Amino acid sequence: MGKDYSIQVLQKLEEAFKKTKLHRPMAISHYEAGTELQYAVTGISDGHKGTVRVKIEKFVGGGFAGQVYRVKVLGIQSTEDTVDGLKVGSLLAMKILIPPSTFSRIFRDIMYWIGFQGAFQLQVNPVAMRAGALWQKLIQSGTEIKFGDEASVRDIYATFVDERMGSCGELSDWIEGRTWRLEVDAHLDTLRRWRRKKKVDPALLGSPEYRAKHKFMHEFVDLLHNMGAHEFARQYEWSTCKSQPNSLKLSSTEKTPEKGLVAADFRAGLALLPFLPMSPGDFKLIGAGIMRGSLVQFDRGDLDKLEKFIAKNSTEFAGTERLLKELKECELEYRDSIPDITHNLLRFFYSGQLWSTLLRNTVRGWHVRNLIDDSTSGKLQGNVVGIWFFNLLGFIPFVGKFIRRLWGQSYWRKHYGATFSSLDYLKRSIRAKLYERIIDWHRDGRITEIRAKKFLDNLWPCLIHLPMSILPVGLHHFLTDWQYFKERLAFIMLRPIRLYFNAELRAEWLNDMVQEGRKKHILTDEDAEIILGQVKEPFIQKYLKSLAVHICTLPITQVISVMIAIIYVATHPEMPRAQSYGIGLSIIALFQVVPISPGSLVRGLYVLFLVIKEKNFKDYNIAVFLGFFKYIGYLAFPIQMTYRYPALARFMAGHWATDAVHIVPVFGERGALLEHFTYNIFYNWPLTIRRRMEERSKIRKNLKSRFWPVPLITMCGTALFWAANLFAYKNFDGLAGLKPIWIAVIAIPWLCGTIISYSSGGAAMLKRIVSGALCGTGIAILQVFLFTGLGWAGDMALGAILINGFWKVFVYTIISTVGVIATELSLPGNKMP
Repeated sequence: MGKDYSIQVLQKLEEAFKKTKLHRPMAISHYEAGTELQYAVTGISDGHKGTVRVKIEKFVGGGFAGQVYRVKVLGIQSTEDTVDGLKVGSLLAMKILIPPSTFSRIFRDIMYWIGFQGAFQLQVNPVAMRAGALWQKLIQSGTEIKFGDEASVRDIYATFVDERMGSCGELSDWIEGRTWRLEVDAHLDTLRRWRRKKKVDPALLGSPEYRAKHKFMHEFVDLLHNMGAHEFARQYEWSTCKSQPNSLKLSSTEKTPEKGLVAADFRAGLALLPFLPMSPGDFKLIGAGIMRGSLVQFDRGDLDKLEKFIAKNSTEFAGTERLLKELKECELEYRDSIPDITHNLLRFFYSGQLWSTLLRNTVRGWHVRNLIDDSTSGKLQGNVVGIWFFNLLGFIPFVGKFIRRLWGQSYWRKHYGATFSSLDYLKRSIRAKLYERIIDWHRDGRITEIRAKKFLDNLWPCLIHLPMSILPVGLHHFLTDWQYFKERLAFIMLRPIRLYFNAELRAEWLNDMVQEGRKKHILTDEDAEIILGQVKEPFIQKYLKSLAVHICTLPITQVISVMIAIIYVATHPEMPRAQSYGIGLSIIALFQVVPISPGSLVRGLYVLFLVIKEKNFKDYNIAVFLGFFKYIGYLAFPIQMTYRYPALARFMAGHWATDAVHIVPVFGERGALLEHFTYNIFYNWPLTIRRRMEERSKIRKNLKSRFWPVPLITMCGTALFWAANLFAYKNFDGLAGLKPIWIAVIAIPWLCGTIISYSSGGAAMLKRIVSGALCGTGIAILQVFLFTGLGWAGDMALGAILINGFWKVFVYTIISTVGVIATELSLPGNKMP
């Protein structure tokens, strides 16, 4: 959904739709701020019925489960004193169980149908909606046992049916809060030991919000399992890596990181199928579900276990007898409303109650979704043949939908009758359909406010957008809006050039990133001040110019790969189109996976040019190598900056990485574990490594350097290779290369590098790395000379022996050096190798 769209334009488009005076209503998929709605609601705690009028204040977001709004209560009408304590003027969260995205709705419904062979019950079955709300209310009472109060679970007040959207919904407490902050922490090693429940020094523990949420969610999951709410616990299972946003922190508890957490979301969006785990934690959940006899999981609970838990804690559950009684009734009807062959297969052969409930609530679901009107609903109830036939029509594309509309809704019969009998009505019908599409396009960000207004005056030019609407939003906008096309090209092609030549623009660019980092709390104030104070330094400007060049190289690989694919297809007319297109796509895909691409080659050559031009290898010694490699090369200069400007390097790597992770579907959601993990890797882990190195450096000052073990380790490594090559010599002709003994090629130099790190005493980091590199080089040289002297080279030519030796020197030196560095990075700061 687009961030900037005009509600006023949407309202004008809705007015234009109304002026067409169609017999059918306008399709509604989303409500705008300011919309007033009225619902017949049923309270949760007291069961009282009434009418509530609300005003939409804000669209919060939507996922597979549905869409959420912040609403204000404008009025309440009820024959009772109150409806579950609802008050006029109060702010509530309103959730409607239909996703705003068509793709999300279709995918969710398919997954649910595979699991339960029926429509998504939380949307179409008020009893299912009611059962989930009652579970939530009872769980809220249970939290007093675990956490000391009921505020740890979002309170839920009422359920309703939204007749315009065709979905059930709920009204619950509005939580003024957020997910979590990305906290700066230089003790990730301590945090890791804390997660593993090992003894740690509390004074060294950082990330208080992360720890509080980790503890809260694990304890809450334990509580849910103890209460029998096994499948509700999936919403808060830490290991799924996507459940963290379901727990919010109250804004009123900002100064106390360990307090104010609230379980806010109990409505699952996707059914968990045994053959389709969608997260790491799902494997465990699937196994646990099978052990309970639940092959497909969604929101089933254990009522017997819940009843025993309530009986055991009767004081905390005083006054909930009516809730438990209603929950039992709702659960019985809900579970009989879907085929669910994994639970009901045998019952189909003998249970009349199952069949009657299933057929009755199937018709009721169609009525909720506005597939049938009151008259058709009454005729279908009890008409088994009619129900089966109407259901089967739903599986027939296009024609089935058309017949269902004619059969089910009187306004569709009038609409189609007028469409086929009146040319004027047909034109109005087409215009109305286009108005609906324009509303969706503008809301999604496919067209601008100006273009949407133009379509109000002249509708037919929008027909060109119809075939484009199947494209992703950004591409549709890019290809159909000349002004946007120019702006994006200027941003992609010209802005990096301007950044390269304009020092003030570079400073502004960096300042904007720093301010954004401060808002997101991914940057300390101290680091922010350091970075802003360094903006005008020559080396900072040089690095920022280099970053601009790197941005310029982003499209090179894509352009060249597409050009080569087009040339290949054009120069092979004799080849079948499907085959040539397939090879063309393969060429494009190949360019995405090769380690060195045209773009990375240009980037690497630019860095090499700077080294030669400035005769300065020291300030480019990392970037000159990394720049040639695809993907990691984009971080070449942030990594290089670690040498002179560690604060800026950490921030830029963390800033770009956490932004990039949000493009990952589901797992990349803000507040999910992947975001936190990525931030830790790129920002907090370098801080932790720096802290460890500083601690070890202080200890090493009092120790003597030891280099005498290097020759001994080199000879031992050579001996190990002698054993590996002895095996290879028996199985291969000539001096063994790297491939036949690839395990030894990796393991032996790495082991030697690790031992050198442990045996170097008080040697500085650089000297340890040099020692490791010399060890790897020495092993390779000794190996070639020794093995050639033993006659293992056979009849290999001198040139082949030299090439063999060159590759061994190159590979062993790199791996042994990496072994030293990896050991240094992995050791705790207070442990001396």
